[in-house]
Amino acid sequence: MTGPTELAERFGTPSYVYDLDRVAAARDDLFAALPDEVELFYAAKANPHPDLLRELRSGGARGCRAEISSVGELDAVLEAGFPGERILYTGPGKTGAELTEALTRGVRLFSTESPGDLRRVGETALRLGLTADCLIRVNNADGAAATSIRMTGVPSQFGFDSETLPGLAAELRDVPGTSIAGLHFFPLSNAKDEASLIAEFRHTIAAAADLQHTLGVTFRFLDIGGGFAAPYAVRGERPVFGELRAALADALDEHFPGWREGAPRVACESGRYLVADSGTLLTTVVNVKDSRDHRYVVLDAGINTFGGMSGLGRIMPVSVEPHQSAGAVGTPASLAGPLCTPGDLLGRNVVLPDVAPGELLTVPNAGAYGPTASLLMFLGRPAPAEIVVRGDELVSVSRIEHTRTYEHGQAL
Repeated sequence: MTGPTELAERFGTPSYVYDLDRVAAARDDLFAALPDEVELFYAAKANPHPDLLRELRSGGARGCRAEISSVGELDAVLEAGFPGERILYTGPGKTGAELTEALTRGVRLFSTESPGDLRRVGETALRLGLTADCLIRVNNADGAAATSIRMTGVPSQFGFDSETLPGLAAELRDVPGTSIAGLHFFPLSNAKDEASLIAEFRHTIAAAADLQHTLGVTFRFLDIGGGFAAPYAVRGERPVFGELRAALADALDEHFPGWREGAPRVACESGRYLVADSGTLLTTVVNVKDSRDHRYVVLDAGINTFGGMSGLGRIMPVSVEPHQSAGAVGTPASLAGPLCTPGDLLGRNVVLPDVAPGELLTVPNAGAYGPTASLLMFLGRPAPAEIVVRGDELVSVSRIEHTRTYEHGQAL
C-alpha cells in the first residue's frame, strides 16, 4: 500500500509524495492544449527531482525539453537523460565558468538578458571554437493579461527592454561566437484564467513579429513563455485549457505563416502546472498551543520544508489548506513550523478539526517549489523525505543531504 498514513509510518514526516501518473497526466494535458508543432520546456526550478525529470522527458514524440539556469540543474537534467540539444540555458547571471561547462557538455541554446550577457556567451563560445544559438529575452513595455506575478513592463534584470531593441539591432547581429536564433518571452506567471492566458500569448506573438521585422533577422526559434496556472498547496483542480490550441494556431498563422513547417520552431514553457498536482506534503502535528485567544498548530514541516521563498515575492505567498480543512468545523489556527523564527508560518486562520499531537496532515498540490525552493539548511534540520510513486507502486525514496566539502584545511 502507498497511502499517506502507510508512507508516513514507514518513512516518517515531513515527507513529500510525488505520483508519476499525475506528472504524466499534466504533461499530456498541456501538450493536448497546444498545437502539435509547439514544443514544451519544463522549467527545472519547479522541481528538479530526477524521477520527475525523467517522466517529463518521456512521452514519445511529445516529451518535454528542459529549461535550466544553473550547472546544478544542468547536472540534474543530463542525468535524467535530456541531451544537450534539448536544453535551454537561461538566467541573468551566467558566469564564464558556467557557460564553459554548459557548452562543453552540449548545450547550444541560451536565453540572453542584455548586451553584456550576449557578449559573455559569445566570448565563451568563441574561446571553445563554437557558436552559441542565442535567444533575445524581451521585456515588453506592456502586456495583455492580469496576473499575480508579471515579469515584464517594469525595470528588471530580466530581458532587453523592448523599446531599446531597434537601436541595438546592428550590435546584436554582430556579436562573435553567437547566432541570433530568435526571441524568448516570459511575460507572466499564473494567469488568472484561460482568456487572460490567450490574450497574453496573442500579444506576445504580435510583438515577436514586429521585432523580427525591426531586427532584420529571420527567427529560427520562438519561445513565447507560459503562465499556465495551477493550485499551490491549496485544494483545487489543475485547469484543462480547451480554447488555447486553436487560439495559438490562429495567432501564429497570422504572424508567422511558416511556423507549421518549423520557420520558426515555437515553444512554450511551464513548471508549476506540470508537477504541482503530483505532490502531497505529509506533516505531523507536534503541538497545539493557545496564546492570547489565538491558536497555533505546530507542525514538523515549516518554511525549511515548503515555501521558504515566499518572502521574496516571486513565489506565491504560502497559505496551505490541508485536506483535513475541507468542510472542517473548529477553531481557526495558524499553522506554524518548527523553526526558531516567528516567520515560520505555513498558513493563517486555517480552520481544522480539533487536532492533537501525533496526527497526520496532508497538504495537496505541493509538487512544485517544495524542498529545493525552501530554506533547507536553516537551523540544520534534516531535509524531508521525497517519496515517488506511480499509482500504488513505490518507485523511490530519497532525501537531500547537507554536506560540507573542504577545499583548504579540515575539520578539527
